[in-house]
Amino acid sequence: MEPHYRVTIFGSARISEGDEAYRDVYDIARGLAAEGFDIVTGGGPGLMRAANSGSKSVSNGGQSIGLNIKLPHEQCPNPYLDIKEEFDRFSGRLDAFMAMSDAVVVAPGGIGTMLELFYSWQLVQVQHLCETPIILFGEIWTSLLLWLETEVLPRHLFERKDMHSIFHVMEASEVVDLIIKIHKARPETEHVCRNFNKYRLDIEQAGKK
Repeated sequence: MEPHYRVTIFGSARISEGDEAYRDVYDIARGLAAEGFDIVTGGGPGLMRAANSGSKSVSNGGQSIGLNIKLPHEQCPNPYLDIKEEFDRFSGRLDAFMAMSDAVVVAPGGIGTMLELFYSWQLVQVQHLCETPIILFGEIWTSLLLWLETEVLPRHLFERKDMHSIFHVMEASEVVDLIIKIHKARPETEHVCRNFNKYRLDIEQAGKK
């Protein structure tokens, strides 16, 4: 039996229900779950709860998975988890995320979310990961990407091609459509990452409609 396709959604624990980002992440997880995909989060509150509850809102969806971290101020697991695992250290938790993830969505978040983003990106850069697209969701990432393009890249501290493994998507529905497209392409090519430029062009064309 083929293993489930798993999408990890990173995002802030501090964003509450009623916020636009919360609704968007719920919709992303719900759309992906409707395709039978598993949803993986940090298992806590905020956007993690949004993703796990979106996953559980679909009766025939995949599993809702939480990789919780033990913190000095205890982070309680949200109630929308089919599978829960707890970690004492961020390092082991990050490696578990990477081992499980077929795709990564980075929603709005702070230091913890940026740690998860850059760890994922680093593994792609050194080709420890290849077929794992990293999708930045929302306007919050625009200035970060601009800073990388205008301040870091001109100093030759990384290469232009390293930017090509990152997708920046503004609409929740476009995140779902992109991941479905990448998932469907997997059996057709040895390395899906070779199609990243094609997927990026599709996103740009969709944005012009």
